[in-house]
Amino acid sequence: MSTDDQEGAPMEIGIDNFVAADPAVDPAQQMQDVLAQIARADSAGVHTFGIGEHHREGFLDSAPVTILAAAAAITERIRLRSAVTVLSADDPVRVFESYATLDLISRGRAELVVGRGSFTEAFPLFGLDLADYDDLFEEKLDLLLRIRDDAHPHWSGRLRAPLTGQGVFPRPHQAQLPIWLGVGGTPSSFVRAGALGLPLMVAIIGGAPRRFRPLIDLYRETGRRAGHPAEQLKVGVHCIGFVGDTDRQAADDFYPGHAEMFTRIGRERGFAPVTRAGYEAQRGPDGPFLVGDAETVANRARGISDELGGISRLTVQMTNGRMPHETMLRSIELLGSKVVPLVDGTAGRASGARTSG
Repeated sequence: MSTDDQEGAPMEIGIDNFVAADPAVDPAQQMQDVLAQIARADSAGVHTFGIGEHHREGFLDSAPVTILAAAAAITERIRLRSAVTVLSADDPVRVFESYATLDLISRGRAELVVGRGSFTEAFPLFGLDLADYDDLFEEKLDLLLRIRDDAHPHWSGRLRAPLTGQGVFPRPHQAQLPIWLGVGGTPSSFVRAGALGLPLMVAIIGGAPRRFRPLIDLYRETGRRAGHPAEQLKVGVHCIGFVGDTDRQAADDFYPGHAEMFTRIGRERGFAPVTRAGYEAQRGPDGPFLVGDAETVANRARGISDELGGISRLTVQMTNGRMPHETMLRSIELLGSKVVPLVDGTAGRASGARTSG
């Protein structure tokens, strides 16, 4: 399969931002910078922008839907989504209401990517028991999907009060609010997505992307056996990435903030510090990092798609707490104006063509 395997549609290119706090920038100014970056992505032709969710010091994205709603008011075409919603620690009714409202504000550009998150601090923060980690997600996902399909759902579970036909409003502008399942490397998560017929967003932040091919094949085969059409079983990939005017400039600009953030997180988990040699290996021809000039990033995006049997969407995680705002804007401009046309085959043609949501 190629990047055009989904009904002939080219692969969408997006951005993810976890809004890592820059200690040298006032948080209020940094939030304005994030909104400016989303607006630049919209005007440059990037297809989608996601805001993460973290409930810890060092991040400003604990209320992603608020940031996305502000962005909806200053953008026109870009699809706006979570990256990811920590569904286990939230209430599905409130999640649906919030993103349905975002969908109305944006006139049908909202999406959800739901998952369990890679951090656990939200559980004690909201009075939840980590022993229920798996059950919380399974139960809340079931309720969220029920609400999406029925404005007056009847539902009962073990960890939340039942619904007995109460209305959940507003309803979204889109006929059905898109919900993607965000996964790491757990086979059961790929099986769950396939059985439910949900589009899949795979986080690949280390190691060779091709090692995920068996899991993605498992997802597709599970979905096929469950009777879901192939075009419904979309695969997206989330990777670390950054675009510069040259390969060396991109690598040099992105490394300091990347190394600082991942070394800090790694220290909490007992991992070795990030090194420049390791970073260079990860952005090599078989690695998961899309860091380089537009041609390098586009080639690697196509390569990852081929390695995984064809993907519908690739989002680059550009979070970097040490990146000057103007440098980030330049990278976003290059991603939309140069990488997107190279990936979808429109480079050299008239600009302005975009995939529909």
